[in-house]
Amino acid sequence: MRHHADRPEHRFFYPIDWPQLSAVIRFGWAKGCCEGCGRPHGRMVCHLGDGHWWDVESRRWRDGWGRGIRIRSGADIFGRARRTRVILAAAHRDLDTSNNAAANLPAFSQRCHMIHDRPEHQRRHWRTLFQRKAFGDLFNGPYV
Repeated sequence: MRHHADRPEHRFFYPIDWPQLSAVIRFGWAKGCCEGCGRPHGRMVCHLGDGHWWDVESRRWRDGWGRGIRIRSGADIFGRARRTRVILAAAHRDLDTSNNAAANLPAFSQRCHMIHDRPEHQRRHWRTLFQRKAFGDLFNGPYV
């Protein structure tokens, strides 16, 4: 899986030893499990698409934050389950890629990382749309 730190436009926002630092965070500190939901790195996990997932080791369903939950008996839950391979990534709690302090670097699964970064992604999306509109108004008249 390619991380955005590998993209040429983001390369200079990360320290040169980011791959090693990321590995220490994901497999040393977090012991190979997401700090948000508890999903294990590299495993295929059955999930329902809403955050609920089956923890094979404890033989129970968990919610999106890793807490054990009860599912009413007789529910055809496995009939709607999907499988996804869990990949951990080191994230920045404060979204500042230059802040690599230990307390600022959690190990998150894809789902938890996207939830954590969602406000920033939305902010960037709206900024991009605003810039396109502004450039359109500047060079082409009213933006259509």
